[in-house]
Amino acid sequence: MTDPMHSPLQGRPSRRDALRIASSGFGLMALRGLSFGASPAAPSPLWTPRIPRGTAKRVIFLCMSGAPSHVDTFDHKPALTANSGKTLSGVRRGAKLLGSPWKFNPSGRSGLMISELFPELAKHADKLCLLNGMHTDVPAHPQAFAKLHTGSFQFVRPSLGSWTLYGMGSANDNLPGFVTLNPPSGNGGAQNYGSAFLPATYQGMRIASGRAGRGRTDAAPVEDIKNPRQSVSLQRKQLDLVQRLNGEYKRREGQADDVEAVIESYELAFKMQAELPELLDISKERKETLDAYGIGQGDTDAFGRQCLTARHLAESGVRFIEIGAGGWDHHRNLREDLPASCRKIDRPIAALLQDLAQRRMLDETLVVWSGEFGRTPYAQNGNGRDHNNRGFTSWMAGGGIKGGMRYGSTDEHGIEAVSGRMSIHDWHATILATLGMDHEKLTYPYAGRDFRLTDVHGEVPREIFG
Repeated sequence: MTDPMHSPLQGRPSRRDALRIASSGFGLMALRGLSFGASPAAPSPLWTPRIPRGTAKRVIFLCMSGAPSHVDTFDHKPALTANSGKTLSGVRRGAKLLGSPWKFNPSGRSGLMISELFPELAKHADKLCLLNGMHTDVPAHPQAFAKLHTGSFQFVRPSLGSWTLYGMGSANDNLPGFVTLNPPSGNGGAQNYGSAFLPATYQGMRIASGRAGRGRTDAAPVEDIKNPRQSVSLQRKQLDLVQRLNGEYKRREGQADDVEAVIESYELAFKMQAELPELLDISKERKETLDAYGIGQGDTDAFGRQCLTARHLAESGVRFIEIGAGGWDHHRNLREDLPASCRKIDRPIAALLQDLAQRRMLDETLVVWSGEFGRTPYAQNGNGRDHNNRGFTSWMAGGGIKGGMRYGSTDEHGIEAVSGRMSIHDWHATILATLGMDHEKLTYPYAGRDFRLTDVHGEVPREIFG
């Protein structure tokens, strides 16, 4: 699929292109001066903080690509266990129910039922709000993944992170306001963190899952983050000249938004060279912290690094941080592969919640966990589960959301959401609400109409707010 940032209809550079140009020292055409050690210029309207009066100031989205099985993780179904092996007569007639092979245990003071696959996360049950009534439109990965990220599976639309940054503004003009860590290359690729018709300033910055830290420097999470040819002072002189040229171009042509977006993207790329590498370096963390996240400990290392990096970014003012974890498409080998997937994320997520709480950041940080849909309660290939868009589970923690509660439910076997039903539009509206934004008022004019993330839908379940 074509990267929306490189669409010929838009003609605007991606953040990655800007970084490459800014660090190369050639072809610089749009940078506004902000010298290191000097007083910063007045911020652009694109980057002026517009903080609504919400409980949350930022979002960390833990995205499980491939669709985790809700009936084996966070949606306890005793009837499914009791009826395991029985043949369905309605939906998927002839299919046999498959009870979860894993026990669910009451966790925390709230007694929230959580699968034994998440022993560490279960210790934080009183922080979690399980959304058991989730549903989406289609049971196909690319379309459902695009819907999860943009609110539409039919058209290229701005991503949830881009809308968040557009609505809130940046809290640190030396860093991107929206970062995606280790995003999947499939399922729409850059569309899932793109800004589409919003100014390019609001697109997500992609950071690969590098392994720098603890003595390792064998991967570059961000390409072209350093300029090998010029010193900072020489770059600054060159960029100041280019800025004057761009200013003259704007005055002559009378254009504003697109040129300003280019200017801000290139300027941000230049400034990131100083601050971003330090944030991505976890080698200075205490050993106790690295151990808590499971870094350097086999299965948990990769996701642990991402979670700890997310905490660094959140502390530094990044508004929206997405962490990707693939491998949840368990059509077969469920008993072997699902526990392996859970082990990779269980300890890191528990450490992230604990870390945020200890730093008194959790109340201002909405942590969201979800896949694009769920899995069927009936068996596929004897030891697997098929796609199920009619009912699945997401969960939220922090950001003013009540903990230790379950909202919504599927039927007794987990086939379909039957109460507290929550569509992707409702889910998006709820995330924006924690940030203090009314999803009906967060709009952007494009092609003759005002667009919004939730289209003409979206209801916020106020019961889950603390």
